This record gives sequence, C-alpha cells and structure tokens, in this order.
Amino acid sequence: MTQRGAAALPVQLSLFDGESASGAAPSPPPPVDAVRFGHPRAQCEIRLAEHCVAYELRRARRRSIGFVVGPEGLCVSAPRWVGRAEIERVLREKQAWILRKLHEQAERDRRLQASRIEWREGAQLPFLGETLILVLDPRCTGAVLHTATDTLPGVPRLTLHLGLPQYASPVQVRELVQGWLQRQAQRIFAERCAHFASRLGVRVRRIALSSATTRWGSASADGSIRLHWRLVHFGPSVIDYVVAHELAHLREMNHSPAFWDVVRSVLPDFAQAKGMLREHPLPAID
Repeated sequence: MTQRGAAALPVQLSLFDGESASGAAPSPPPPVDAVRFGHPRAQCEIRLAEHCVAYELRRARRRSIGFVVGPEGLCVSAPRWVGRAEIERVLREKQAWILRKLHEQAERDRRLQASRIEWREGAQLPFLGETLILVLDPRCTGAVLHTATDTLPGVPRLTLHLGLPQYASPVQVRELVQGWLQRQAQRIFAERCAHFASRLGVRVRRIALSSATTRWGSASADGSIRLHWRLVHFGPSVIDYVVAHELAHLREMNHSPAFWDVVRSVLPDFAQAKGMLREHPLPAID
C-alpha cells in the first residue's frame, strides 16, 4: 500500500494503505555491502543508516517537503526553491519511518511474487477468502463454480470448472477466470452496497468496477461508487469494510473523525478488516 505521511485523498480508499511524511549535495557513496532500495525513475540517492536509497524527486507547487513510499519505492515532492541539502536533511530526520516502510514494501513484494497465479489446470487463487482451484473441463460452458460439501479439513472445497481444453493457453485461462471474477464482483458489490446504503441512509446511483493500480475504491458526491474488482479475492469482512468506507464518504467527503464515526456506526470492528488489506497483498496475475 502507498505509505504517506499526509492525509489520504478525501474520497478514495488507497490500494496501498496511506501514510505520508511531510530530496542537497550528493550523498557519500554507500558501503559495498549496503542494502539498496531503488526507484525506477530515481534521479537522486541518499544513504540512510547502512542503506542506499535511490528516490524520485518531483518539484511541485507546495509549501513543504513530502514523501511517499509505494510499490516503486521512495518518491519525494518538494517546492522548487528548496535545495537538495534541505531535502536530505528532512529525509535523514525521518529515516526510521522511511526505512521501515521500504522494508515493509520489500517484504510485501516478496510475498506478492510468492503468490503469483499460474494460469493452468490445478492452479489456485483466493476467492472470498477461500482457496479456489481451477479445473479445465471442456464439457462445461464458460466458467462454473462447484462447491464440495464433504472435503477433508484443510482441503479446498471450491473448484472453478472452465470450458477449455487441456491445451488451453495461460492467456485463455486468465481471461475466462478474470471475466468470471468480475461478474461475481459486480453481483457482490451491488448486494453489499444496497445493504450499507440502507443502514447509512445514503443513495448509490451507480456502481462501477475499477482496476486502478492505487485505489481500492472511490466515491463521488453524486452517488457514484467505484470498487476494485479484485476485492473478491478477500473475505466478506474486507469487502464490507471497503464498501462501507466508500458509502460513508457520501455523508462525509473527508477522512475526519466524523467520517470514521460513520464507518464505525455500521462496522464497529472495521480496524481488523482494514489491517487485512495491509497485511495480505493481492496475488500477482500477470
């Protein structure tokens, strides 16, 4: 999740849980055994403790220095008039926070790669918090979910039968599965939005699926809701949290204490589900 030191955008729930903090003469070269954190668009480097951190520096129309640790690494935004020395002073002042978030992101990336989905017969992926096994079954049409009732403990009970031959390509399997998942997402989101809209006294005018890379969902003042279709990988409690979060924005277009009170009014234990979004990254699908 994107780690930010400033408040998140007022009507969006970050795909990468938000914390921000609010980039100098060249830093001395790091020791050869230093751990290096890179950013694909890095123009600057700094040594923080024993680590070399390459970061993207953006000049922006703002009054203070801010930084974000996201999937790509550290990004620093600073006013045009602030020199590199001042930027690096602030980074060193906040180095404990930055390094902690970089290590968390690295661990997240490691788990993400370990959970990469292979689009083939017998592959497994999460669906509504359970394990779903893919079965290539040319006898069926489209994608059909089968739920076993007599499985042994620890044995997945869900199988998705795909109307494809055994020699189907990974692209064919992926497209059929993702299409099915998106249809399930549309149905589930509609049900949960109706449930929470009634409890919160708000009106949802439109629900759209999103595949944004940085947001689980967003809400507009006109009642339009966008929800990331891959939320269906998570259990029902996580889906409910994201839905309730976005619908709460229809009453409070901010992340103020009043907003969280609205969320808490329908989900008193939402913190647990919110934590699961941080701790359990989506499986890689490409």
